[in-house]
Amino acid sequence: MGHGLTVVFAGTPEFAVPAFEAIARSRHRLAAVYTQPDRRSGRGLKLEGSPIKQAASARGLPIEQPATLKDPAAIGRLAAYRPDVMVVVAYGLLLPQAVLDVPRLGCINIHASLLPRWRGAAPIQRALLAGDSHTGVTIMRMEAGLDTGPMLSSQAIAIGPGETGGSLHDRLAALGATMIVAALDSIESGTAVFQPQEDAAATYARKLSKAEALLDWAQPAAVLERQVRAYDPWPVAETRLADRQLRIWRAHTAQASHPAPPGTVISADEAGIVVMTGQDALVIERLQLPGKRAVEAAEFLRGHPLAGRSLG
Repeated sequence: MGHGLTVVFAGTPEFAVPAFEAIARSRHRLAAVYTQPDRRSGRGLKLEGSPIKQAASARGLPIEQPATLKDPAAIGRLAAYRPDVMVVVAYGLLLPQAVLDVPRLGCINIHASLLPRWRGAAPIQRALLAGDSHTGVTIMRMEAGLDTGPMLSSQAIAIGPGETGGSLHDRLAALGATMIVAALDSIESGTAVFQPQEDAAATYARKLSKAEALLDWAQPAAVLERQVRAYDPWPVAETRLADRQLRIWRAHTAQASHPAPPGTVISADEAGIVVMTGQDALVIERLQLPGKRAVEAAEFLRGHPLAGRSLG
């Protein structure tokens, strides 16, 4: 076994942290960490470092936060670390070809889908929205195209019936962490085999937007239930109650045939708030008004009777 690779790690959100920690604990050497510039967040709009910046700071690693990697000076700084490989996990910045060419053994990406399905920014949520039975993680070598590079390894997991965007995120982040060190070992030993993707089978996972969180009650209940799960914890499925936002955190489907239009609350009791949809009903179990905490349906109904009212 060799002495390990010199790795530059590029990542930003919580999803990247398990992979970062796995590499940090391995025999491979982290030379530097790249992450996006600090953002203002919270009510005080204080500048806050990304989860990866915080993890790298705890380990005393050099941290780079360029606003872009198109600047020749930024590329020069990256080259100065003399990386064997760059591991990229949800970094959020475009890597131009000049950056992809810097590491001796290329740039390796952990992608949260079974490529070529769900190339793009939101593979976790798009898999849930589509009703996929399985998803997984793919380790691939990056090239100029969007998630088009050849694949080193992939591993599938089943999507559970109550899976949310948050729970699937955590499971896939942990899976990627278990796969990346083995991938680096194979790259170092020269045993890594990269397979091209089947471009004809590719699907695109476009970035999530806040606008798509608004539920359309004319859709089938099964579609709406998947949206509720996929948009937890962000952007959170929502509807309108008169002129107020109503966020929906948990719901399930139920068979129903009712003459009322979609969006009509056909019953509301401790078992849930039953809303007519384009096909069957959606039973809201947990919900939230602006400025309030999320509560179970029974608690919500004590102050807000809903039977017979319309949502949306």
